[in-house]
Amino acid sequence: MIKTSPPYRFATAVRLVLIVGSGLALGACANIAATPPGTPLDQVQAQFGAPTLTCTSRAGQPRAIWSQQPFGQFAWGSDLTPDGRVQRIEPVLTDTHFKVLAEGEWTPEQVRCEFGPPAKIDTVGLPSVRQIVWNYRYRQEGVWNSLMFVFFGRDGARVTQFHPGPDPMYLQEERGLPF
Repeated sequence: MIKTSPPYRFATAVRLVLIVGSGLALGACANIAATPPGTPLDQVQAQFGAPTLTCTSRAGQPRAIWSQQPFGQFAWGSDLTPDGRVQRIEPVLTDTHFKVLAEGEWTPEQVRCEFGPPAKIDTVGLPSVRQIVWNYRYRQEGVWNSLMFVFFGRDGARVTQFHPGPDPMYLQEERGLPF
């Protein structure tokens, strides 16, 4: 019989609780994308909860975002009709959807309205070239635990670049190391 130390058993128990809890949270929200277009927003809220954020999209339409940030990897968004009905609710933290950032200029307010609040806001670089970076936790290619880094340049006024990278929150787990 292999003996395990109490701290290792505790870490394993915590990991199991987090996995089960994440699965339940994801299961509760997984069907939000199946909501039929034209459903009243208050009906969607009754089933899935209030949106994390409501705002006005780049196209000038009301928009709602349901996000699991800062620790979850999923978010859904929908433009709303003038009478308060959802259009198509779709996942927004995907490689395909992040590509919209390459089209035109994006302000921080527009990025927040398109993708929801970021998991974390950082500054990177030397003082003379320091940039503001928003980190969105997501599943790259639907598989890899990743962050999408959205850079806003030195002045923080508009997106200058974006690219994915590994999510450090998962690096120890992926290497098979205990907490």
